[in-house]
Amino acid sequence: MLKPTLLAAGLAALLALPTAAQNTNSGTDKFAQLETMLPTPNSYRTASGAPGTDYWQQRADYNIRVKLDDTRQAISGDEDITYTNLSPDVLTYLWVQLDQNVMDKNSITTATEVGQIQPRMPFQALDYLQKSEFDGGFKIAEVKMKGGKALPYVINHTMMRVDLPTPLRPKQAVTFSIKWSYNINDQTKINQRSGYEFFPEDKNYLYEIAQFYPRMAVYSDNQGWQHKQFLGNGEFALPFGDYRVSITAPADHVVGATGTLQNASEVLSSAQRQRLDQAKNSNKPVLIVSPLEAERAELTRSKDTKTWTFAAKNVRDFAWASSRKFIWDAMGVKQNGVPVMCMSFYPKEGNPLWGKYSTEVIAHTIKTYSKFTIPYAYPVAISVHGPVGGMEYPMLSFNGGRPEKDGTYSADRKYGMISVIIHEVGHNFFPMIVNSDERQWTWMDEGLNTFVQYLTEQEWERNYPSRRGEPANIVAYMQSDKSLQTPIMTNSESVLQFGNNAYGKPATGLNILRETIMGRELFDYAFKEYATRWAYKHPTPADFFRTMEDASGVDLDWFWRGWFYSVDKTDIAIDGVKWYTVDSKNPEIENARKREMINKAPQSISQQRNLQDIKKTLVDDKPELKDFYNQYDPLATTEADKQRYQQMVKGLSPEQQQRLNSGLHFYEVSLKNKGGLTMPVIVQMTYEDGKQEMMNIPAEIWRKNNAEVTKVFITEKPVVSFVLDPLQQTADTDLSNNSWPQKAAPSRFELFEYQQRAQPNPMQQSALQQQEKKPTGASTGGTN
Repeated sequence: MLKPTLLAAGLAALLALPTAAQNTNSGTDKFAQLETMLPTPNSYRTASGAPGTDYWQQRADYNIRVKLDDTRQAISGDEDITYTNLSPDVLTYLWVQLDQNVMDKNSITTATEVGQIQPRMPFQALDYLQKSEFDGGFKIAEVKMKGGKALPYVINHTMMRVDLPTPLRPKQAVTFSIKWSYNINDQTKINQRSGYEFFPEDKNYLYEIAQFYPRMAVYSDNQGWQHKQFLGNGEFALPFGDYRVSITAPADHVVGATGTLQNASEVLSSAQRQRLDQAKNSNKPVLIVSPLEAERAELTRSKDTKTWTFAAKNVRDFAWASSRKFIWDAMGVKQNGVPVMCMSFYPKEGNPLWGKYSTEVIAHTIKTYSKFTIPYAYPVAISVHGPVGGMEYPMLSFNGGRPEKDGTYSADRKYGMISVIIHEVGHNFFPMIVNSDERQWTWMDEGLNTFVQYLTEQEWERNYPSRRGEPANIVAYMQSDKSLQTPIMTNSESVLQFGNNAYGKPATGLNILRETIMGRELFDYAFKEYATRWAYKHPTPADFFRTMEDASGVDLDWFWRGWFYSVDKTDIAIDGVKWYTVDSKNPEIENARKREMINKAPQSISQQRNLQDIKKTLVDDKPELKDFYNQYDPLATTEADKQRYQQMVKGLSPEQQQRLNSGLHFYEVSLKNKGGLTMPVIVQMTYEDGKQEMMNIPAEIWRKNNAEVTKVFITEKPVVSFVLDPLQQTADTDLSNNSWPQKAAPSRFELFEYQQRAQPNPMQQSALQQQEKKPTGASTGGTN
């Protein structure tokens, strides 16, 4: 047990002063401002993080006609693009994205992929390696001006430069058209962001279609043309515009798409239109196409076609889905008085999960994200179940999560499905509305979205098993080899451990900011301000960093520098504790305290054995050898001692007398930043009486010495233990050095018996148990 050291009253205040060792920084100052790393503010983007007075962005409007070939699994189409130059620059050419060329036979993505052949490989892995045999790239038939004049163009892998006949000046617009086609990939074999799934039981196809048309690249004030090649990870940078899209599909297909349906009377039955109208004011999902209607459609093979026409205003992209297998349900919610239709499209294979949860999850997501950012202003939000595990587009997303064929499912499958729907529907806010550049910075959409996904999950169900967001969940990644990590501020195509880096770490960082560094009130206001400032615009990382500081009044440069620009980890350790008490100078008190300490002090091993071995000492045998000191008690308080004490007290002020007799305890706690990442110091003190107190010391404690500091804690009661970050708020990677007295941090290992076959999920196990309980000969009902 640590014994208190007496502290002269005059020295108490000195302990709070920094020593020379605490004023030493070696290497980079982790509290240096980011000014030299962020772009210089200008009239387009201000130092506060807001759009400037001269901010501008380009516009691209589309009129697209596309046809689905359900026999050959192919698409053909043509489009008119009206491109408006709102920049101050003169443009002599335009850049168009051909993202479908990622599946071209000569794709640079395939050519630059690395990997190894394993001794045992599943067929799916071989399919992936052989995907270069699939001819899935764009076939551009023509590019021409409105009116018919051909335009010269050059295709550079996933980018196409279109040369204009005359320069496009500021405030001018040009309309040109492109005719194209391509083959649709089997998503179960070639895993991309769109494709088809074939159902052998009923011989039907389900199509989830995106990146299906040549799309304008972004031209911006901060980088000019964003024409970095699409290699697979870095998703899309797109300008806003209005869309009118006509989709021709087999007449027995149901089509869902971005935007609102313009010709419902031509493609829906009277009953379906009535149900759709009923759903607008319903507080639970209404079936527009029932399971029975969908199963009947599965049996048909219409040779006729229908054209579904959709319109969408002020969106950055467009996607759609088509199948005769689709069940369709919908319900309405309102945001700021604006009705939003939440809709789900799914095959019968998705039930019972999809019919029960999907549309409810959409509505919950729209409400919760609107609370933390800005009100959702689009007219629809759609979740489609098919082969794509999770992908987002304006107003529409593709989501996985399919139960077993008997209708049962594991908890992981249920919560995984709910989470992916929240995540992909949530992308309507980041980056579909707050339109960051995904090709450059994945974290700006995935990380911010994963953070709000976490908030939304927690409002769905108390103690929801969120995969990302809690600091403890990122610790394993932060502990991993630094050579296998990259800073968050790394281009999307160069990121290592993509899920942890682009999703988990930024989401966790925002949670730490909200809960531990800024507090919910300041954080929520600043985060909402960022969404408001940059809604329907193109923000950069600097705009986010600056807005969060500007709207909260909190200097966060140290946090961005450590969490976003480095691969340092949190590991703050208690290196030692010294306990001091004030010497009261009162001889009666101090002598009694000293006597108690002597009495409580353990006898040495020699003293214990001497009591047994030495029966009589010399002075015991010859008492005449004793003198004054054999009877003297140095801890006995004399009248002279009391008088000297009273005289000393008279010379003190009342305030000094109070300090002298306060009985306070002083603890000098030495702290080391072993991980290198600057973080607040959260200390839990447990007192002798069992009560606890939590202190949150801002990260600025490290500002004069990034490596080690000493903090003095003054308490009225003795402290029996100090623990750093007991609630795991900072993603501390080594809990074994967080305690005084030191405690062992438990770890676990698992023993298991190898199973060759997968075990039934809990729902199946329950059904089997119920079956076993039934008496012999009892009838059993079917599984819903």
